[in-house]
Amino acid sequence: MAQSRPDAAPWWRSAVIYQVYVRSFADGDGDGTGDLAGVRARLPYLAELGVDALWFTPWYVSPLKDGGYDVADYRAIDPAFGTLAEAEKLIAEAGELGIRTIVDIVPNHVSDQHPWFRAAREAGPGSPERDLFHFRPGRGPDGALPPNDWPSEFVGSTDPVWTRLPDGEWYLHLFTPEQPDLNWAHPAVRQEHEDILRFWFERGVAGVRIDSAALLAKDPELPDLASAPDPHPYVDRDELHDIYRSWRAVADAYDGVFVGEVWLPDAERFARYLRPDELHTAFNFSFLSCPWDAERLRTSIDTTLAEHAPVGAPATWVLCNHDVTRTVTRYGRADTGFDFATKAFGTPTDLALGTRRARAAALLSLALPGSVYLYQGEELGLPEADIPLDRIQDPMHARSGGTDPGRDGCRVPLPWGAGEPYAGFGAQAEPWLPQPAGWAAYAADRQADDPGSMLTLYRRAIALRPEFGDGPLTWLPSSDGVLAFARASGALCVVNLSDTPADLPAHTELLLVSAPLDSDGRLPQDTAVWLRV
Repeated sequence: MAQSRPDAAPWWRSAVIYQVYVRSFADGDGDGTGDLAGVRARLPYLAELGVDALWFTPWYVSPLKDGGYDVADYRAIDPAFGTLAEAEKLIAEAGELGIRTIVDIVPNHVSDQHPWFRAAREAGPGSPERDLFHFRPGRGPDGALPPNDWPSEFVGSTDPVWTRLPDGEWYLHLFTPEQPDLNWAHPAVRQEHEDILRFWFERGVAGVRIDSAALLAKDPELPDLASAPDPHPYVDRDELHDIYRSWRAVADAYDGVFVGEVWLPDAERFARYLRPDELHTAFNFSFLSCPWDAERLRTSIDTTLAEHAPVGAPATWVLCNHDVTRTVTRYGRADTGFDFATKAFGTPTDLALGTRRARAAALLSLALPGSVYLYQGEELGLPEADIPLDRIQDPMHARSGGTDPGRDGCRVPLPWGAGEPYAGFGAQAEPWLPQPAGWAAYAADRQADDPGSMLTLYRRAIALRPEFGDGPLTWLPSSDGVLAFARASGALCVVNLSDTPADLPAHTELLLVSAPLDSDGRLPQDTAVWLRV
């Protein structure tokens, strides 16, 4: 892989990073499940798209009780996806195309099939094996009540976060019972994860995404949430920063980078994770969940840049991921924001409107300073799919009592070839999740030569993104409902969210537009344009 010039900004400060959900990306062996062979075959597509790196959601050995976020072995590839040798080939082949690799680490919990937990379960109460997790006796008569009142991290779930074993002890799992939480106060847990980081850095990965990064440390007393004083007993505890400083030392030895999944409303505490000796970047959930509203988007952008500025870290921008309703669908609804608590079946969507707004949002996000994460299929304009009830696999659905449709709708296998079985996903049998009728209309081969397609828009935008650079953002005067800003490079971005056409600022060249200008050369509603001054 070509190295950056010594005086160049680090690649990750302005990278376009493509999220690969392996199970649904491409099927290389025809068994209905996406795999590493499928990804390797599609590397030329990703190179033509122009992305700088691939972020792989967990590809490790897993019972798949939570989409791979229940890991049984962090040093092996799940056989459904391939082998470790094939992962090493993929990392190398992507690197030859100038594409780096980021892997997902899940440090808060493991699978109940992980050797550590299997040993703890068999060893019994009081054993050193159980010290690696959070085992406690129950409360009430005969210890029949959970040890505390902590709620599940799955929104809408009323299930307890404790499961009792036949020997009478309970173990903690903030997510599903199949995902027991690790005890991060134990030195063996810390050492193991540092060794896992080294394992993957030595295989050529450029970075690591950290799942549920603010949940690892727990108050050792495990007090009731209702009676616990500040700080929170398991969210954003100060002990986390020592953990991530140790991780940063490991990453620095390999020139590796981190991106943390940090959901925090407090901007000052969020920024602590991005200090120079901790994480390089963290996901920006304010922008992801923001409604399609000019004032609120501007506030989100300003707040994001302001909270990153004190620590000199670049912002990240993302419209969608493997947990979130797809952008085209969300932007076509009356409520264009995103909140796990409000997900429901049967929400009406205007896909034409949503697609128009998603095209404009693509240009907005790609013009902002920092790195951009693109979830697979966003470049094809895929909508959220309705999954038949008997095919839903996501545990969020069951744990909500059936009210939450779950996250499978954004995880449907991708369409590659319009005229091929299962839209070219590669399966000889039906894919693991059913593709909706008409899915072939979004196929990559159909969009590749269409100058008006979503895929063409993304290819052009990513190719032009260096016009915006890594410098500051300056807002320009604009009418209500219009976002207009300049970048230090001399490039401008204008997005019209108002209900009337907007005049363009003075410019020397029109670089790219998400939809045609009107007959008077003005920017229509729900349209974005890139200009050069």
